Amino acid sequence: MSGRRHEQNPPERAEHEESPPDAALRSRPKAAPERLPAAIRRSLPRAAWWTVCASLAALFLYPLYVMITYSFKSPSEAAAAPPTLYPHDPSLEHYRALAGNGGIDVLDNVRNSVVVSLGTTLATLVLSILAGYGFARLRFPGSNLLFFAALVTFMVPFQALVTPLYLLLDDFGLLNSLLGLTLVYTTSQLPFGLFLMRNSFAAVPRSLEEAARLDGCGNLQTLVRVMLPVAVPGVIATGLLAYFSAWNEFFAALIFVNEQERFTLPVTLSVIAAGALGSRDWGVLQAGVTVTIIPCVIIYVLLQKYYVGGLLSTLGK
Repeated sequence: MSGRRHEQNPPERAEHEESPPDAALRSRPKAAPERLPAAIRRSLPRAAWWTVCASLAALFLYPLYVMITYSFKSPSEAAAAPPTLYPHDPSLEHYRALAGNGGIDVLDNVRNSVVVSLGTTLATLVLSILAGYGFARLRFPGSNLLFFAALVTFMVPFQALVTPLYLLLDDFGLLNSLLGLTLVYTTSQLPFGLFLMRNSFAAVPRSLEEAARLDGCGNLQTLVRVMLPVAVPGVIATGLLAYFSAWNEFFAALIFVNEQERFTLPVTLSVIAAGALGSRDWGVLQAGVTVTIIPCVIIYVLLQKYYVGGLLSTLGK
């Protein structure tokens, strides 16, 4: 019997033992999952960046697309609900209505906007440059407190100042005048312009100013000959912000000017687009807005390098 047990044991062990090739396969480490090619891995961050940029561009450009397409729709299509995605029957009827507006001289109103915007820009630049240089370089007791007080006025809502400004302009005889409107716009733009110019001059190395003083330059000569050429981006950013704000402002022009020949362009467009019983001609309004943004777009495209550089250099301080 012992011999039989001895003969049965080898087959039982053979059933549980693995062959050498199977054992080698099981002991071999598992292969790592295949990785993406190096070229694809390098291109993924760039693709993600362009996807985000394209999405943001579409988000900001879509309102402009809607505005321009509305201006080229026929009156019936512009009033249709729901609105069409693009003009099926392109028409210049809204631009003709903008030109033949029943007694309103749009060119005069454009000239009023140009005068007010340029006057606001010039006054804001002169005052911001002089005050910004004083706060940045000519320190005096209480200068920081005075600068903070000037910035606090920027936080006051303009609607809270309408009544005092109206009474003040009436007392000085500047109501219904482009000069009074220019002064109001300059007052509202001055705090932020002062902030930008003060930081622009503070970023200029003091060695340049000291070299100018060694050459015999006074404060005004140092400002004009040395500081301003270096702070050009800040000057352009301040001027563009003041110009855009004055060009597009509607509320103050509606309150402080009530004579049609002195209307600025935003108020004129509101009058032209107004229909009977409070209705609104959106096609004419969109055509007017399209015409209004053309100067802003041209100026920004020409000066965008200085504009962005000025904002980044001043706001980063």
